[in-house]
Amino acid sequence: MTEFSDISTEQAGTYYRYRPSYPGELFEYLSRLVKNHRLAWDCGTGNGQSARGLAQYFENVIATDPSREQIRKAVPHPKIQYRVEKSEASSLKDNSVDLITVAQAVHWFDFNKFYAEARRVLKKDGIIAVWAYSLPIISAKIDTLIRHYHDEILDGFWQKENRYVTDAYQTIPFPFEEIKTPGFTIQKEISKAELLGFLSSWSATSRFLKEKKTDPLQKIEEDLHRFWGNPEDKKTVYWNIYLKVGRQT
Repeated sequence: MTEFSDISTEQAGTYYRYRPSYPGELFEYLSRLVKNHRLAWDCGTGNGQSARGLAQYFENVIATDPSREQIRKAVPHPKIQYRVEKSEASSLKDNSVDLITVAQAVHWFDFNKFYAEARRVLKKDGIIAVWAYSLPIISAKIDTLIRHYHDEILDGFWQKENRYVTDAYQTIPFPFEEIKTPGFTIQKEISKAELLGFLSSWSATSRFLKEKKTDPLQKIEEDLHRFWGNPEDKKTVYWNIYLKVGRQT
């Protein structure tokens, strides 16, 4: 059971409010790698952040997620068709997809089944792109506090699949002809409350809260308040994107 197939209404809402969107340059780059722009498939779409980026470049986007609550939170778009489906068993036709994207999700999939499905639906020379992103980067003191929260306070509450993200997707299976890519970064202006909202969207935060019946964020709030200053002030946050791109041969 992955976290995607068992997300509550509250968790889906937290994802929608606090997870960062991806830079337009990423989708523009991926669109240049494919010959045709008829159909893109966004797997594990969540609330459709990547799907909306793809809709700028593709005639049609199929966005799938096994979580019905996530799909309910997805923003409608005339080019996007949302479906409640597992990425390992889609309703897409053989050799029909120009580009497959998986944002912050492929580490939850059954790799063998998903990659077989990807090969089935991709056109010859079609592209598959999977990515995750780093811990937020704000300032030396805040970054150290977030790392402490991630590594020590939440230790034992991360699932084994999260290790792929910690390893910057360097250890993830990827059986495609890999393409060297430029670097991409997410950038966003957020308040202290929005940072706490982002940290609350982590699966390990939710797991800690359910097991311990206390909010783990309380353990860092005092230090975060001291390092942040005026809680209403916005700070620039960066997330480095760990991107792997491959071609169907």
